[in-house]
Amino acid sequence: MSVQTVLLDFSVEAGRAEDEPGQKALLSGVEPLLRKHLPGLSAAARVQMPHAGGALLLLLADRGASVSVRVFPQGLITVNIEYYKADGDKPLLDFESARALEAVLRKQLNCSKGQAYPPIKRTLFGRYFPSADERLLEYDIDSVIHESTSPFQKIQIVHSKSLGNMLVLDELQNIAEADLIYTETLMQRGKENFEGAEIIILGGGDGALLYELLKEKPKFVWMLEIDEDVMTACNKYMKSICGDVLERRKCDEYEIVVDDCMVTLNKFLSQGKKVDYVFGDLTDVPISDTPSGEIWDFIMLILETSFKVLKPSGKFMTHANGASCPEALKMYEQQLMKLDPPVEFVKSSAFIPSFLEDWIFYQISFKTEKNGTA
Repeated sequence: MSVQTVLLDFSVEAGRAEDEPGQKALLSGVEPLLRKHLPGLSAAARVQMPHAGGALLLLLADRGASVSVRVFPQGLITVNIEYYKADGDKPLLDFESARALEAVLRKQLNCSKGQAYPPIKRTLFGRYFPSADERLLEYDIDSVIHESTSPFQKIQIVHSKSLGNMLVLDELQNIAEADLIYTETLMQRGKENFEGAEIIILGGGDGALLYELLKEKPKFVWMLEIDEDVMTACNKYMKSICGDVLERRKCDEYEIVVDDCMVTLNKFLSQGKKVDYVFGDLTDVPISDTPSGEIWDFIMLILETSFKVLKPSGKFMTHANGASCPEALKMYEQQLMKLDPPVEFVKSSAFIPSFLEDWIFYQISFKTEKNGTA
């Protein structure tokens, strides 16, 4: 069951749409052709837009369909068709018939540019999530397996036909069963030696990073995760990525501390504790005009505190954002260069299946000089 939205766009010379007579002529040409493709079509209202300019035609059709045709004075014409489709119903307009309608309307409007889009399926569970640079991505999600709201965020685990189960937090995709490459790139498997190392994971509530790191025989791992509900859901529905590591909170190999990660980091600082690796598996680098605001402040606090608990040879390993966001990545690198003591970094990328895009990861260490540590 879903609300189906079919979108058609056209472009004509602006002079044909800049005044009321021209706008009426364009609408008059569109309406009869819509009647041939949409049974029971009738006009509901015709409105001139005195402030924004242009004109709007509203129509109704069978099966409760509504149609809006908008003429913008700049020469853009949009046709939006919306209706409810129950399971088993034949589509009012599928992509093939929408393209046929677009071709007929394009000829009638005498325009060279037209576009029909596949129907947008607006369901009770999300099929669409944004890319890093806020493009809309459609997923083959067929069910919601788990949904809850913790004191910190909305938690969903949905099923994708191609990606398996996928963790979604606050309407943003986080990790799917098909995303081993994400975890392996974050930890630089095969490039870093974790045997005998002491490691802190900041966040990581899905358990995937902890599960994979333990295979590398570290001395001990602390995972600092604030949201117990995320771990409970992943332990039940994401076993293929986390194994059984989320079933206990402490053992000889690791400890999961359910609290704000800064509490434990500050505890380590007060004890003079130093570790080999800190993994930042928390928030993405934000897309913003300037490196300011609550999220940037949090990112810088985490970086500064993490380097205080790292050994001189230690590394801070983190994910950042999509390769499609070079400005945000550059801003992050500029902030790294402001850290004291100074640091240096290497970055890597990998295509993450559930993100449908390349993702950037950073490996950050204390800056070294030819004659030793700076």
